[in-house]
Amino acid sequence: MRIGPALAILLLLAGCGRIIPGSVPPSTPISTPPAGPIAATAALLGASPIGAVSFGGADRAEIGSDLDAFLLSCPVATRRTDLSGLTQPSDWSEPCRAAATWPRDQAAEFFTSQFVPVRVGDGAAFATGYFEPQIRGGRTRQSADDVPVYGVPRDLERCWRDGTAQSERTGRPPLSRRLPDGSCVQYFTRAEIEQGALDGRAPIIGYARDGIEFFFLQIQGSGRLISEDGEVVRIGYAGQNGHSYTGIGAVMRQRDLLGDGPGRYPGSMQGIIQYLREEPEDGADLMRLNESWVFFRELEGEGPLGSIGVPVRPRNAVAVDPRYVPYGAPVVLDLDRDVADGVWIAQDTGGAIKGPNRFDTFWGAGDDARTIAGGMSGRGSAIILLPKTSAERLRADQP
Repeated sequence: MRIGPALAILLLLAGCGRIIPGSVPPSTPISTPPAGPIAATAALLGASPIGAVSFGGADRAEIGSDLDAFLLSCPVATRRTDLSGLTQPSDWSEPCRAAATWPRDQAAEFFTSQFVPVRVGDGAAFATGYFEPQIRGGRTRQSADDVPVYGVPRDLERCWRDGTAQSERTGRPPLSRRLPDGSCVQYFTRAEIEQGALDGRAPIIGYARDGIEFFFLQIQGSGRLISEDGEVVRIGYAGQNGHSYTGIGAVMRQRDLLGDGPGRYPGSMQGIIQYLREEPEDGADLMRLNESWVFFRELEGEGPLGSIGVPVRPRNAVAVDPRYVPYGAPVVLDLDRDVADGVWIAQDTGGAIKGPNRFDTFWGAGDDARTIAGGMSGRGSAIILLPKTSAERLRADQP
C-alpha cells in the first residue's frame, strides 16, 4: 500500500488496531456505527452493513443530486492517481458502474451499499464556504479604475530559479518568469501586477468595475462579469502567479479589527468588505499582503469548473486537500452549521484548503449563496466514503 505524504493509516478491526507511524493523525475505517447525530438518523438510510451514516436533513431529491455529482467525477476518479494513497483508480470502477443506473430516489442506499466510511485523522472538520460571484464588469474598459482580468501570461513558466541548490531541485519547479538571459526569477506579486507589470505580457479577458469585488472573485476562483447591458462573461481559474495565498481575514483578526467590541468589524466576508470600503488606503495595503494573483479563462457550458475539470454544482461540490481526501470521494459533514450537513463530493481544492479535515463547501451563485458562503465557518466531524475494495486493501495491509 502506498501512503500519501506524511499520512498514517489506523484500522480498527474487531476492536483492535495498529497505527502505522506518521507525523499526522491516521485515517480510520469505522467498524461500528458512530455515536451522536450520525447514528441518530440511521432510519433514513435503512439497514447497512457499514453502519449508520447521516445525510443531514437532505431529502431524496437532494441526495439524488449528490449521486449525479458523484457520477460526474467518475471519469477522473477511475483514471487519475490518488495523491492520498487511499484508493487506486480501479477501486472506483464498481461504484461508478452502479451509479450510472442506480435509481435516484434510492440514492441514500447507493452511498451506504457501495462505500465504507473512513475518518481521516481524528475527523475533526473545519469547513468554510465559497460561491460564484457576480460582479460588475465586461469585455471592454469603461473607466481608468477598471481592473483587468488577465489570462495566463505568456512568460509564466515552471523553472528553477538562480541560487536554488541542486539538492533542493525536487518535484516540480516553481512558477517563475524567465528573463532574456535565460535565468529564472519569481513572478510578479499582486502589488506589481496592480501597478501594470503585466502590460503586454498577458491576454485580457475583460475588466472588473470594482477592485474589491474582483479580489474576492479571485479567492473564489471563478465568477461572472455582468455588463451594464446585461452581457454575462463567465470566467474560471486558469492558473496563478506562484506566490502563496494569505488570508486577509486572519491578518485582520491578528490586528483586532474583527470580532465583537467597539471599532471592530463582523468576522465574515461581509465585515471584511465593509472595512476595505471604509478604509480604502489601509484596505489596499491589506489586500496586497495576499501576493497571490489568479489568472482566468472564459468558460462556456455548465460551470464553474473545479480543479479536476468537472462542473461544480451548488450544495454538491466540496474543495479538499487531495493529499488526504481522494478526488471524487463522497464526504459526509456533520457540523455546528446545520445548513452544511450531509453529503458532498470532493471535486475541487484551493490555496487555503490544507490538511486532512479542511473543507470548503460550494453554494452556487446569487445573493443567498453569497450570504451563506460568506458566513460559513463550521466545525464538527467529517467522514470520507471509500470504495469497498479500497477498505479491503487497507485492512489486508495491516499486520
